[in-house]
Amino acid sequence: MSQQQRHTLGGYGKTADHEVDWSQVGETLTMLALAIAQIDTSLHEGNQSINKLTSSFTAMADNSQKLVQLAAAHKDDLPQKTGEIASELQQEIQQAIIAFQFYDRLTQRLEHVGDSLERMGHLIGNAEQRYKAGAWNSLQQHIKSNYTMEAERIMFEHIMAGHSVAEALEIYRHHFDKQAQDTFGTNDDIEFF
Repeated sequence: MSQQQRHTLGGYGKTADHEVDWSQVGETLTMLALAIAQIDTSLHEGNQSINKLTSSFTAMADNSQKLVQLAAAHKDDLPQKTGEIASELQQEIQQAIIAFQFYDRLTQRLEHVGDSLERMGHLIGNAEQRYKAGAWNSLQQHIKSNYTMEAERIMFEHIMAGHSVAEALEIYRHHFDKQAQDTFGTNDDIEFF
């Protein structure tokens, strides 16, 4: 789906004479449009907050680096405690940056979910394509191609194989926890801000 087609899914609505023209497809499309709008507004609001936090942490990181350099350059003139505090501050900022990376991963996932829901809505809304297995397979392959973590791909495969959400989530958590223990969860491809 091109960028121009984003956010073009609309609800089914009412007929001209204001009577409800009810169908499962129309109701599904309306609910998908609502879910997409909620995801998009949540992402927008979250990004506004995270942008301010990013700016603040960048300034703090710069200042803590200056303190570390100052403490190193003037060991005899500054109390040792000043250098220790600056080093601790820098470590805490590094931990905060890792948390920002997890937030960034979350927003990427939500963007992919919104995109996938919208693509599915367009497929359901297309009477010629909605019953074609090839169109659904193409959608599923597109969704799978957006996953950057092995745990997500494994969860996808389990859901597609007919397992319950609970089973897929248990497998996902097992693989995600194992990966987090092995690599602290930071080796995935993350587009950071």
